[in-house]
Amino acid sequence: MNEQDNQSIDANQRISAYDYELPRERIAQDPAAVRTDARLLVLSRQDGSIQHRYIRDLPELLGADDTLILNNSRVVPARLMGYRTRTGGRWQGLFLRSDDAVGVWEVLSKTRGRLQEGETLTLQDRHARDGIELKVVARTENGNLLVQPLAEGTANELLGRYGWVPLPPYIREGRMVDADLQSYQTVYAQHDGSVAAPTAGLHFTEPLLKQLGEKGVRTAEVTLHVGIGTFRPIAVENLQEHRMHTEWGQVEAAAAAAINETPRRGGRRVAVGTTSVRTVESAAGDDGSLAPWTGMCDLFIRPGYRFKAIDGLLTNFHLPRSSLLVLVSAFAGRERVLNAYREAVENEYRFYSYGDAMLIL
Repeated sequence: MNEQDNQSIDANQRISAYDYELPRERIAQDPAAVRTDARLLVLSRQDGSIQHRYIRDLPELLGADDTLILNNSRVVPARLMGYRTRTGGRWQGLFLRSDDAVGVWEVLSKTRGRLQEGETLTLQDRHARDGIELKVVARTENGNLLVQPLAEGTANELLGRYGWVPLPPYIREGRMVDADLQSYQTVYAQHDGSVAAPTAGLHFTEPLLKQLGEKGVRTAEVTLHVGIGTFRPIAVENLQEHRMHTEWGQVEAAAAAAINETPRRGGRRVAVGTTSVRTVESAAGDDGSLAPWTGMCDLFIRPGYRFKAIDGLLTNFHLPRSSLLVLVSAFAGRERVLNAYREAVENEYRFYSYGDAMLIL
């Protein structure tokens, strides 16, 4: 794109307009010792005003008729570590999906040299002990490996023994500790399928959910399995040219009914995390009503999008130039969001997956 073309793009549609400076020490390497002690920046969509609160203050900030929309996808221990059985060369992989009927997994693969069909890989468990072997059977059109575990058990059973939590690289360079097995999972996770946590939900505890319920705040659970595409940066300057990755999602009848009922009683539909936003917005009709829905979600929400099914958003602080920051800016306004980010940096908030949060109402 030449300079003249670049200047003709509205600022809200340029990825370079979603940049900000973040000192490295502001990237959280571990979660808050107590989940509800995480800080909460409250941003008003109406006037851009900001309050500095804590997650534990949510019962004060939400109304008795509000509904929290939760993504109940469970993070799979999808990171695979081991070596090439024949050569001993180090190997890393990321489990993407499986077909248990034929016993084949699709994985992203990282190693020196090219793996050959018929070659085997030896997995190691979280204590670096040798475990099962994976036999390379083919490659997909996009270059991923198809491997066959040489052991009995479903993918979930084997990953539970040999998989590692797939932390993003900005957390300890992706190195997992035992505590991450619990910390990098929401307390309401139900359905296996994500390779990254819906991180806004990490702030909730069972006592906090109980306290919110006692006030009258309802919850509605949807499912969106977070895929590897969530880590991919936007590679084009013009947002209109970006093609969003696809992820499997579902809204069941009970959740659709609960969300539809919320505005009728004067409440707000508050999505917990950008994945919840994309799920309900994918399922919503033009009038904002939801029906049961199952499908592949490839919705890219950017400024100019008309939100149909949410009135509020609880979200973590996101990476610069990311589709997640663009979504939040579409909801609250780019300049207001970036101003809030600057204030969060100045007030030493903790950023990204294990960091603090924003509540936009």
